[in-house]
Amino acid sequence: MNVAQVLIPTKVAKAGMSVREVFKECSEANTPGLPFCDDNGLITGRITVKNILKRSCLPEYLVVMAKVLGEQISNVQDMEAVAKQLLKKPAELYTQEPHISLTSASSAIKALAMMEHSDTSYIFVVDDGQYKGVVTIHCLASKLAHDVHPSEDS
Repeated sequence: MNVAQVLIPTKVAKAGMSVREVFKECSEANTPGLPFCDDNGLITGRITVKNILKRSCLPEYLVVMAKVLGEQISNVQDMEAVAKQLLKKPAELYTQEPHISLTSASSAIKALAMMEHSDTSYIFVVDDGQYKGVVTIHCLASKLAHDVHPSEDS
């Protein structure tokens, strides 16, 4: 199986997109992030849902104390209240370094190995400098679950 058989086509994030637009695309494509491209279509970074939420909604002290937090936390700003302003913000404020990538001709096992090596659950697919889509751990598992049938000899 090669990457072209499992990739998920997505939009790319660009300057001027809102956080809402990034969240919508990631949710619809069931992917944790999008490549960030310049006006020439060159991937210059990435934007992830996790990074946006971490930087905008999650104070560091809550992360440190996560295991001892109670069910109800008072005196902490409500996530929905933060979201009202966050969703309007320009997505480029949350751009990170470019993510790992491979070509659509690569094997799925190479994609899996690269994801494991980089401790991530997704990888971008780029052919000749053009973004084609993303491969995730979940799309690999889905392909295996639906397309690989147990042998009747077993």
